Amino acid sequence: MKRLFLFAFAPAATALVVAGCGGGGSGNTQQGKAQSVYGGAPATSSKATANAGAAPGGGTTVALRKLKVGTALVDGQGRTLYLFEADKGSTSTCNSACASLWPPATTSAKPTAGPGVDAAKLGTTKRSDGTLEVTYNGHPLYRYAPDTKPGDATGQGLNQFGAPWYVLAASGNKIDNG
Repeated sequence: MKRLFLFAFAPAATALVVAGCGGGGSGNTQQGKAQSVYGGAPATSSKATANAGAAPGGGTTVALRKLKVGTALVDGQGRTLYLFEADKGSTSTCNSACASLWPPATTSAKPTAGPGVDAAKLGTTKRSDGTLEVTYNGHPLYRYAPDTKPGDATGQGLNQFGAPWYVLAASGNKIDNG
């Protein structure tokens, strides 16, 4: 019972601890072809953490990985990427405390596609703080802070900040196994 309470409380506690991050999107998208490149260096700052999984040249790599819920999109470090059902089009609605718990997958250049990822579905949207958030099939992409290791998908199906969160298949559609 104690463990269940802690598991239920963890997302709220994490959001409170790291609150203050965020930004919104303007809905501007830039789509283009990308090459298959893996890489990235370990993150050392909050800005670097958001861009971890970056390919050479500054673009974030999006790849596929087999997870418990199915084969889904991950960043270049193997961390699961999610869509937020409250987002309409490519405009991000996850800001402030939401973006602290669900950090946007940002990039400083055109994102790159790993094997099995459709480069034509990759794009970006500009957030109100000026950062570029990676999109796939028109969905802004996020990570889940409690996912502590590559392949974790503990945010799958959670209903937080007003809507559910789901991992994405290579098709660009949510994986909803529940």
